[in-house]
Amino acid sequence: MADSTIEASSTKTNSTETNSTVTKSSMITVEVAYALPEKQTLLSLSVPVGTTALETVEQSGILTTYPQIDVNSDKMGVFSQVLGTKGLDEPAAYKMRERDRIEIYRPLIADPKEVRRRRAEEAKAKKEA
Repeated sequence: MADSTIEASSTKTNSTETNSTVTKSSMITVEVAYALPEKQTLLSLSVPVGTTALETVEQSGILTTYPQIDVNSDKMGVFSQVLGTKGLDEPAAYKMRERDRIEIYRPLIADPKEVRRRRAEEAKAKKEA
């Protein structure tokens, strides 16, 4: 088994400049997580209240570190709850809350149902032999 590396960043503040000053009380701390088999990254950042999950991912800088992330097709979730399902808004509409962790999921390599079916067929063939 390959060694895993876990990276965590220090908290950084990202905000869009507006005509009004963003006060500290209007900022929330959130996290962005992405994992590969050999490396996991967890970034902590402060964003303005009302920032969406998609905006949080873009502001985190994780897209620079992992250019293979496609925010238009990769699924995202908050604490293992996939956004756009179970009554949760899509990433572009989901408003982040204090201490939320947005997770970016990699596409599946193989369909789990197909893998189980193949495994069952192999076990049946082995048993009959």
